[in-house]
Amino acid sequence: MSPDRAVLRKALDHGEQEGGHVEFKERLSRDVHLSGDRFESLAAQLRHRLLSGDGRALYVVGVTDNGRLSGLEPAAFAETMDILSLLATEADAAIDDVQTWGVDEGRDEGLIGVANIVSGDDVPTDDSHILVGTAGHVDHGKSTLVGTLVTGESDNGEGGTRRFLDVRPHEMERGLSADLSYGVYGFADGEPCRVSDPTRKADRAAIVAEAEKLVSFVDTVGHEPWLRTTIRGLVGQKLDYGLLTVAADDGPTKTTLEHLGVLLAMELPTMVAITKVDLVAADRVDEVEASVAELLRDVGQTPLPIDRYGVDAAIAEIDDTVVPIVRTSAVTKRGMDVLDGVFERLPKTVTDDGDFRMYVDRSYQVTGVGAVASGTIRAGSVSEGDRLKLGPFADGTFRDVEVRSIEMHYHRVETARAGRIVGIALKGVRESEIKRGMALLPADSDPVPTRSFDAEVMVLNHPTRIRTGYEPVVHLETIGEAATFYPHGGKLLPGDRGEVTVEFKFTPYLVEPGQRFVFREGESKGVGTVRRVRDEVI
Repeated sequence: MSPDRAVLRKALDHGEQEGGHVEFKERLSRDVHLSGDRFESLAAQLRHRLLSGDGRALYVVGVTDNGRLSGLEPAAFAETMDILSLLATEADAAIDDVQTWGVDEGRDEGLIGVANIVSGDDVPTDDSHILVGTAGHVDHGKSTLVGTLVTGESDNGEGGTRRFLDVRPHEMERGLSADLSYGVYGFADGEPCRVSDPTRKADRAAIVAEAEKLVSFVDTVGHEPWLRTTIRGLVGQKLDYGLLTVAADDGPTKTTLEHLGVLLAMELPTMVAITKVDLVAADRVDEVEASVAELLRDVGQTPLPIDRYGVDAAIAEIDDTVVPIVRTSAVTKRGMDVLDGVFERLPKTVTDDGDFRMYVDRSYQVTGVGAVASGTIRAGSVSEGDRLKLGPFADGTFRDVEVRSIEMHYHRVETARAGRIVGIALKGVRESEIKRGMALLPADSDPVPTRSFDAEVMVLNHPTRIRTGYEPVVHLETIGEAATFYPHGGKLLPGDRGEVTVEFKFTPYLVEPGQRFVFREGESKGVGTVRRVRDEVI
């Protein structure tokens, strides 16, 4: 609690004024204030207060409209602040600071708070932002590891820090992730900048604003039924590195091998974190590390145990053939300092070369803003006001759109570059028209969509043989589409490399030579590289 009530007294003395920056709120609740019209009205009110205060507004919580101190119970106060944080995000702003007091001086009962809200600032657009994709078998501690890393909090032994990433109620109830989730932390003057609660958008926005280097995590899905979502996360993002988790109490599994195969197919420099080392004896950890090393050698990789060779060696040697291994525990925080040291020094691998390009991963509607397309920038940069092309639509056309605004981890930016996960608000299209797999390109580009391309593929697993007419799902960039294969030699066996023609069954997409993809159908899996785009459909 803040002992100095001067800020509160000053805000109360100023009072609510038509053209002022101070607003009184007795309470905000999910049941009343998150409904569409009400929420939109409150966001518009906050924008007005920010404009009146030259980008700064003071919200006094626990106070009636006439300035009487009513106070709130702790749970009601927390709910009010959560909704205020959502309103700030909707208004392109963030809560910079909150001071709280009790209704009666010297007592904390009946909370009153003053929230200082500021308009979003720009994020430096340097090259010190790396993107890490996490993978691993269900219950191998992947989300818990990331939650502990970005917050600095020890886990409670039951996956408590996972709550910072598994934000959907059914995921929290079952302890399983069912979609991609994101985490972020950073470094300033060589020291970690962590978030107190990553589920609060304002906390994540503050890290983006203050850190000199950012590390963003794309936390994928470990459960077998959602392997398609995992592939989407690892293939559809412009990742710099991969982080594969293997639990010390379980060891490598079939899913571990599948996820490793996707990471290596994308030629992604990867680390392996052996998690939950606090649950087993030291000789069991040694046994699991040996199993991981053997698995890596079987697929042509060189394991590099960091405990033996050190952080310097891991940073110097990590590439698409050398895989560092680190022992970790989210409960004791063993290995967290090692991961901090690695991530603080790892260079970015994605470059800004080429014209702007982004494949849409998801879309959503923001009240007062409009349609937003989210994804990872593949190349170039984009700025507010830029004119772009979006498509292809079902008929193969592209549409002219304009960038209204850009957000990165809920922090508004004027410009974003390759490797950043962003949400781009677009003018000229409805949210319902934006589909995953579409591309955003410069307005002066001349994209040619296709439904057919030639590729070189390798069959990783298949029960028999792949013949003409084989129909897997192809994952290319953020595209996940059923396709028909036409092997040039008539068939392909497991382990074979060969040339095929691939034809999307339903929709044209923007495909280019050199792009890598994963295909999957049941137990069958493989990887490929686009060699030539065809004009005709077979």
